[in-house]
Amino acid sequence: MIELTNLYMFIIASFLLCLAPGPDNIYVLTQGITKGKKAAIITTLGLSTGIIIHTSAAAFGISIIFKTSELAFNIVKYLGAAYLLYIAYQAFKYRDEPLNLDVKTHEKGHLKKLYLKGFFMNVLNPKVSIFFLAFLPQFVSAQNGNIPLQMILLGVIFMILTIVTFSVIGVAGNILSSRLIQKPKIVKYMNIMTSFILGGLALKLAFTSR
Repeated sequence: MIELTNLYMFIIASFLLCLAPGPDNIYVLTQGITKGKKAAIITTLGLSTGIIIHTSAAAFGISIIFKTSELAFNIVKYLGAAYLLYIAYQAFKYRDEPLNLDVKTHEKGHLKKLYLKGFFMNVLNPKVSIFFLAFLPQFVSAQNGNIPLQMILLGVIFMILTIVTFSVIGVAGNILSSRLIQKPKIVKYMNIMTSFILGGLALKLAFTSR
């Protein structure tokens, strides 16, 4: 069982990390503004599902590969960068598409694509694996029993906090979107900005080192 003091510290630290500006919550915010609250929540669920993979990897020592193997790290890194560039291209390609919160966000196929985008954005980032490998062990102790089980529990808590925080961010973005429906030029510029932000993140990921 995890000590309550460590648990409280973990919850506070995790909540602050979720609020800190980063590629994931910025992406959720733009989804909420341009595609609606349902799209933002589905994207959040995709990103959060990726946390399960990273938590499991950290709990069972798989993430150590990324920390010790430059080849494995680079393979996943470049896959992640390529995927971000693809999403950036899509945002730029459809920059002139008008804001429509009633059709796209209710199409089953579209929601599935949003979920998968979020999932792969998270999974194909080796930095996240290393982050979990470094972050979770700080709040576990061998004296408290099964370490992998403790880390999985912390990962689940982190995932729940991520879902709640990111969903609120996405809904807040959706509230702003009501003012943008009659202003297509703003939506166009936001799509362009999104493409450049994602492109920049892709380049940053491609040039990062372990």
